[in-house]
Amino acid sequence: MEKGFKFRLYPDKEQEIQLAKTFGSCRFVYNYYLAKRIELYNNGKQSMNYNACSADLTKLKTELVWLKEIDKFTLQNVLKDLDRAYGNFFREIKKGNKEQGFPKFKSKHNHEQSFRTTWTNNNIEVKGDKIKLPKLGWVEMVKSQDISGKILNCTITKTCSGKYFVSICCTDVIIDKYKKADSTVGLDLGIKELATTSDGEVIENPKHLAKLEKKLKREQRRLSKKQKKSKNRNKQRKKLNRVHEKIANKRTDFLQKVSTRLIKENQIICLEDLGVKNMVKNHNLAKSISDVSWSEFVRMLEYKALWHDRIIQKVDRFYASSQTCSSCGYKNAGTKDLSLRQWECPQCHTNHDRDANAAINILNEGLKLLSA
Repeated sequence: MEKGFKFRLYPDKEQEIQLAKTFGSCRFVYNYYLAKRIELYNNGKQSMNYNACSADLTKLKTELVWLKEIDKFTLQNVLKDLDRAYGNFFREIKKGNKEQGFPKFKSKHNHEQSFRTTWTNNNIEVKGDKIKLPKLGWVEMVKSQDISGKILNCTITKTCSGKYFVSICCTDVIIDKYKKADSTVGLDLGIKELATTSDGEVIENPKHLAKLEKKLKREQRRLSKKQKKSKNRNKQRKKLNRVHEKIANKRTDFLQKVSTRLIKENQIICLEDLGVKNMVKNHNLAKSISDVSWSEFVRMLEYKALWHDRIIQKVDRFYASSQTCSSCGYKNAGTKDLSLRQWECPQCHTNHDRDANAAINILNEGLKLLSA
């Protein structure tokens, strides 16, 4: 099994200069060969595949000697990424997907930058709190967990706030699996609460964006008053990005802890297959839906379920979980009104909490689908 390990890097001044050269060279090579492929296609409907670009890059290095300062595997990965982007574009166009965009030129004004290098002959190695990287040597890092398995590649990223991170992709990783659980649970995802379980537990939505929105607006207002291309504007941009980063980190940390607990306690988790892409088109709820981050939460549950032999069962989004009585099956059309949080079944006279009742119905429907 493949698994990634992400750590914070602390390069020295010389290593920062080498990283800046690498980011710039990767951007140059990507844009150079994208322009070349476009030109070839416009002139004679021809193209260059990865092998042709790689052979041409060897000649280019003799003309542009500064490209030899960059790790060769990093530049080869840039060409592979470009070739993959071309392949994705034409494959989706053939399928009739008109929304698929053509590969775009990379800009140096994109403040989040990254490059990927491949493990070969121990050119990437981890010892203690340091990692050896090609052309950089040993770089200090904060290692929060032990790395297991064989290193395949690593990606170095510089964030908008100026921080450096390394993501190490390893294969043959042995996961210490949780013991088999006896319980099953249904989840009704929401905005006011992140989720309500079929057991009646309410998982609150911390609303990280709402809590820091006032500070976010203040920093954004300060940024708008700075002179463009000035040093003070760049300093303020980093301050603003640190607030965005804090919101994202707090959200991710919360979702990781909740998803881990649910996976550890339950063998089967049933939830709705929500169409988040369409739901955010509602401009009244788009910000709240994005802040609660349902898609990321479900993604975490899915990959952790794969690690620990759990089952994630999705129920159709059009299943009337909120309208159906979980006791007798009566369908109450009056509950389409979202403001109705409590209701009594006219047939069996059972009092229902809207979200808890929906979670029970989702669990029952999910188990029914599994048994079928």
